Amino acid sequence: MERRVGTVSRGIRCPIIREGDDLADIIVENVLEAAKSEGFDIRDRDVVAVTESIVARAQGNYASVDAIAQDVKNKLGGETIGVIFPILSRNRFSICLKGIARGAKKVVLMLSYPSDEVGNELVSLDQLDEAGVNPYSDVLDVKRYRELFGENRHPFTGVDYVQYYSDLIESEGAGAEVIFANHPKEILNYTKKVLNCDIHSRERTKRLLKKNGAEVVCSMDDILTAPVDGSGCNEDYGLLGSNKSTEEAVKLFPRTGKCMELVLNIQKQFLDKTGKHVEVMVYGDGAFKDPVGKIWELADPCVSVANTEGLIGTPNEVKLKYLADNDFKELSGQALKDAVSARIKEKKEDLVGDMAAQGTTPRRLTDLIGSLCDLTSGSGDKGTPVILVQGYFDNYTS
Repeated sequence: MERRVGTVSRGIRCPIIREGDDLADIIVENVLEAAKSEGFDIRDRDVVAVTESIVARAQGNYASVDAIAQDVKNKLGGETIGVIFPILSRNRFSICLKGIARGAKKVVLMLSYPSDEVGNELVSLDQLDEAGVNPYSDVLDVKRYRELFGENRHPFTGVDYVQYYSDLIESEGAGAEVIFANHPKEILNYTKKVLNCDIHSRERTKRLLKKNGAEVVCSMDDILTAPVDGSGCNEDYGLLGSNKSTEEAVKLFPRTGKCMELVLNIQKQFLDKTGKHVEVMVYGDGAFKDPVGKIWELADPCVSVANTEGLIGTPNEVKLKYLADNDFKELSGQALKDAVSARIKEKKEDLVGDMAAQGTTPRRLTDLIGSLCDLTSGSGDKGTPVILVQGYFDNYTS
């Protein structure tokens, strides 16, 4: 019988994961139980994706605010430090800022505007236009910011992040000064010791700071790259990708080496138990942007922490619309189907530059599949931290 369904993404319910749990066994068991319960089979090239949150939890990869404070003090001197370009997030950054402030006598907080790196707005573009402010050249202090724009609360959280971050710094006994600017070098008018907190532009920011005379520059991936007093750590990403765990601790991004061990273990178990070769990945945030809230979802340093070899690369697909409207525009019905199917079967292994591939999504497989998985699992109470994607590598002829 001809298959009538293409890609299917299923959220797999699992027990609540705790530190020390055998995650590979739990994942394989629950996917197989779901297949039995729902009446589907595991197939070759299915994708089993695991959210980074449960991986880090099983690893016990946590760090206290005190550990953050100690590492910041050791690396930046414990006096006045510049903290620049953080995202506006209670979950992602507030506890990190708490530790940073605890490790300094004064924090000069420099916020990018009109929005942070992932799209959270401090002010709107319309407000900037009305005020005649150029965010590329104008540097504002809090007094001027308030005169021009007043109080601006985040549309979803209702938080005035300027006040919230200032209060948080001062609650840790540090002095707080807030400025608004978009060129990294502006912070050097206040201090030569800087922690840049941007995610995807961090290497450029560090380069510009060093070029313009910074004495010490760390980015978030330089903090907690090794344990502090027995804390968790992340050798590759430090504090990047961390989330609030409690008011005094963060859950760090899972450690990459252990993630690779996990995905290979899961892949082997499926092969041993089903005879099927599945692909496996550990995923964080998806890589997509909300057109209404204007928030770019990717606050993690990457979408895929670790993945099996079959998920490396980009899609190699022809555009059905292009074939139907151009190469086979005179055909219809079964003749059109046969012609398109034949073209798919004979397509080259690399379609880069081929007109028949124009309009297909030019993104990595891990970013595409990770985004699908993030949307499927959600971040709330669905209880499905494992996603099974089937049929992703099928095409019109499958």
